Amino acid sequence: MTPLISRHCRPATGEPLAAAQVQSLLPQLPGWAVVDGALQKAYAFSDYARMMSFVNAVAWLAQREDHHPELHVGWGRTTVRWRTHSVGGLSINDFICAAHVEALAP
Repeated sequence: MTPLISRHCRPATGEPLAAAQVQSLLPQLPGWAVVDGALQKAYAFSDYARMMSFVNAVAWLAQREDHHPELHVGWGRTTVRWRTHSVGGLSINDFICAAHVEALAP
């Protein structure tokens, strides 16, 4: 299997990933969890500038992959949530993008 970090998003159609597929992909993303149907992780930062730099890098990544997360931003913390609306749940694109976010993380 090609590592998630080596992959890029493709247009997602059809059905969301099955629970077994989700469980097989999660070990590649330490600290990530499925919460309310979305793949998410919270990140902590020592100051606002570092947090905003991270958020801007995630935004650039999302634009490049044409797959956009929910970002919940507060002082010193950011939560990134991925879900593929076109399939009504999680797709491989969510896991690919989460792996790319991990590469950006402090």
